[in-house]
Amino acid sequence: MRRLLLPAALAALVAAAPASAQTAGGRINVVIQPEPPGLMLGLIQNGPTQMVAGNIYESLLRYDTDLEPMPSLAQSWEVSDDELTYTFHLKEGVTWHDGEPFSADDVVFSVDTFLRETHPRLRVSLEHVESIEAPDENTVVFTLKEPFGPFLGIFEVGTMPIVPKHIYEGTDYTTNPANATPIGTGPFKFEEWVKGSYIHLVKNDDYHVEGQPYLDEIYWQVIPDAASRAVAFETGEVDVLPGGSIENWDVPRLTEMDGVCSTGKGWEYFAPHSWMWLNNREGPTADKRFRQAVMYAMDREFMRDVIWNGFGTVAKGPVSSKTNFFDENLPDYGHDPDKARALLDEMGYDGTPVRLLPLPYGETWQRWAEAVKQNLEEVGITVEIEATDVAGWNQKVSDWDYDLAFTYLYQYGDPALGVSRNYISSNIAKGSPWNNVEGYSNPTVDELLEEAGVAVGADNRQALYDEAQQILVEDVPVAWLLELEFPTIYRCNVKDLVSTAIGVNDGFVNAYIEE
Repeated sequence: MRRLLLPAALAALVAAAPASAQTAGGRINVVIQPEPPGLMLGLIQNGPTQMVAGNIYESLLRYDTDLEPMPSLAQSWEVSDDELTYTFHLKEGVTWHDGEPFSADDVVFSVDTFLRETHPRLRVSLEHVESIEAPDENTVVFTLKEPFGPFLGIFEVGTMPIVPKHIYEGTDYTTNPANATPIGTGPFKFEEWVKGSYIHLVKNDDYHVEGQPYLDEIYWQVIPDAASRAVAFETGEVDVLPGGSIENWDVPRLTEMDGVCSTGKGWEYFAPHSWMWLNNREGPTADKRFRQAVMYAMDREFMRDVIWNGFGTVAKGPVSSKTNFFDENLPDYGHDPDKARALLDEMGYDGTPVRLLPLPYGETWQRWAEAVKQNLEEVGITVEIEATDVAGWNQKVSDWDYDLAFTYLYQYGDPALGVSRNYISSNIAKGSPWNNVEGYSNPTVDELLEEAGVAVGADNRQALYDEAQQILVEDVPVAWLLELEFPTIYRCNVKDLVSTAIGVNDGFVNAYIEE
């Protein structure tokens, strides 16, 4: 007997139905910071790329703020009783932005061919998949090798963007000319990108949800200077400041303005977790004692309170406290310079300089890098800051050309989806800044994380993840920093902007301007 998962789908369809108060038309100006390196979501998963391209591309499902699945390209889905077969029934009459029909063949090509090659995070989850088949043009069947509890959580647009088979099959994905003019099935179509100025999306008049989107166009404004972004909002030049687009110290002032609203919702699926990659392969960072010293040297409470204006929680380890299977009993790396110095003395650290890459996402991140440099130099670690732009950061981290490098990655609601990928040795591969970049390899951790992903029962999974977290916190493959919080600030007449667990990344399908 099979379970038909329709209640959530029907509820979502009702919620998406047009209401009389919703008005069609209008333009919204949104800050995008920094400018994305590209918009081909199957190739690039930077935060800014996901934010813009999540409104161009779609996946099979969306997720509400309780992480319950809702329809997108799939209108309903079934799971077999043994949890090995997932059958998705696709919407009919969906077209790509170039007018070509969308079908199950696009899904099979995207997931089983294109994304297996290009998407390191999804690739880890797809290791549990035995086959992906299209018995007809509107049905896709995923057959798993073994039950995988989080499987229904991988169908989010940034995790599994569906790309057009007729554009990409048989081509070099990375050099395909369509990467510059992305073609999706989403509510908005790519219109123009004036580098350094704006990205212009326009309404998809043939969108598969009748009456939507309501907006005529979105301009994603590229404003490199943080102070100028805040001023642009104050003067009405922009209507929406997505989380992280202004410096934290400007948030209280702007949210107190008349007619301005803010929300912390829309990050439930991501649970952004920040850390520094520590190159485990060579140099001082290859020694576990050095990595532990880095943790003890940092005053992360100061960083949270002063640099992030209290928007965040000090991270205890690899799993966010906002994510399932967090271990509450992890040991704490409090600020203890003396312990840091003792560890450095024990390993015989000779003052060899380490290169630190800030994340090029604004002044807050630059200040954070400077605070880390100061903390590390206070215990005798020589630090050289190497500033880069976004493309340069991507390249250096992808090529493992760093010693310490700031980042933040998403957790996707379950360690099997957003955590394991950063620590399992099978996910060490040059060319991506979103996999096991640090080069950590521990067969015991590999085995525990693999078992936890497929274990039956929450208690069994918790026990396995607890054991893995204890080992990881001892080994310190990366230097965990903060569980980040990103308030979204917007004009109060912009309605229904955040309606899913990924916020503005797919929010404009429902958004409208109240007259």
